[in-house]
Amino acid sequence: MDQRVISPAHYATTLGIEVIDIIEEFYPHNFRMANVIKYVLRATKKEEYLEDLKKAKWYLDREISKEEKFQ
Repeated sequence: MDQRVISPAHYATTLGIEVIDIIEEFYPHNFRMANVIKYVLRATKKEEYLEDLKKAKWYLDREISKEEKFQ
């Protein structure tokens, strides 16, 4: 498979660690938090910086709403 599909440049952090590895380490079963991390870490490597931050915020707001139900 094409390396651009498997591991595009914006998937790795400046430390060379892939975002997916960070997500699997810290949030392996939490889709919302995984997406927050994904969009924040990749935002600076893409032209859609503000759009990606808004996507991260949307997922974070959903996670907060879910957690507030248990308070």
